[in-house]
Amino acid sequence: MTKKERAELVCEKLNQEYGTDLTCYLEYDPEKPWQLLFATILSAQCTDERVNMVTRELFKKYQTLEDVAGADISEFEKDIYSTGFYKNKAKNIISCANALLCDFDGELPDDIDVLTTLPGVGRKTANVVRGHIFNQDSIVVDTHVKRVSRLLGLTKEEDPVKIEFDLMKVVPKSQWILYNHQIIAHGRQICIANRPKCSQCVLRDVCKNHL
Repeated sequence: MTKKERAELVCEKLNQEYGTDLTCYLEYDPEKPWQLLFATILSAQCTDERVNMVTRELFKKYQTLEDVAGADISEFEKDIYSTGFYKNKAKNIISCANALLCDFDGELPDDIDVLTTLPGVGRKTANVVRGHIFNQDSIVVDTHVKRVSRLLGLTKEEDPVKIEFDLMKVVPKSQWILYNHQIIAHGRQICIANRPKCSQCVLRDVCKNHL
């Protein structure tokens, strides 16, 4: 079985197990897409659950992009303290809000090379935005995707960018956005780090770690 054939079979099994409805684990107002951008920046080294707890209050306090751009950085740091790395995140989010207002008339750009010029925005964050806001096919590499994809034998890389490009070669393009969400669900429920439930895993027969 080639790597591409294994990836296609993995996607088939994931579709059967988790369905093909696209969900976003981070909460945001679709009318304010910048909220998803900032929530994704906050999610670095932090759980989605914690980010959602923080942003429910944060986005009530800062209701517009202008509110975020004009925020007092010390106060903003306190508002996002529990997400960790709060100093860098506060600096990047406020700078990002100002850049969006000054350079893009308050609109999110959809090009990944442009998105990644924004403060605090790497390929993972940019791809989350591209997938959910602009419905562009994109691979999002988080800790679950990195770990499970390596176990499945779909990549040997450690670097998230290299993993992204490896997966783009073998995962069907129509599955790119879904793959991330399905693997997150699988990583949380079955392929749990350090205590995987291999006997319950629908991917056991195609997992390189068991072949």
